[in-house]
Amino acid sequence: MRRTDREITNRIEIDAILQEALVCRLAFAMQDEPYLVPVSFGYDGERLYFHTAKTGRKLDFIQANPRVCFEVERDVDLVPHPAEACKWTVSFESAIGYGTISEIVTPEDKSRAFNLIMSHYSDRDWDIPSGRMADTRVWCLRVESVTGKRSKQKAS
Repeated sequence: MRRTDREITNRIEIDAILQEALVCRLAFAMQDEPYLVPVSFGYDGERLYFHTAKTGRKLDFIQANPRVCFEVERDVDLVPHPAEACKWTVSFESAIGYGTISEIVTPEDKSRAFNLIMSHYSDRDWDIPSGRMADTRVWCLRVESVTGKRSKQKAS
């Protein structure tokens, strides 16, 4: 990381960013074509979970190359400067990582993973009948590496 003064090295702090972020962006690559997509997600401390429809562009990219980059952020605030345009900035905390995606296939495991996604946003457990997951594909992204970054400026 170029700006080591902004680097977050404490995994507990990085995990807090992952647990509090609202959107995860997944960056896929297939041959020479990139594809970036925001997803709702859940996080268990080692893996990210997300769901898709039965077909779609994400699935084409996953099939071609299950290795992805992901990004999340929290506490994003615009920090304007009253007089100088080049002194405007953004305050944030972010995590960027790499991992490999695999599909979760058993109805019970799909329900458990989908519950992790729902509890990420609602702070509660849900009873998700495994039969309800028939039209949904659920995915696990095993986090292989992750780094964190923090802007030190805060809005006044």
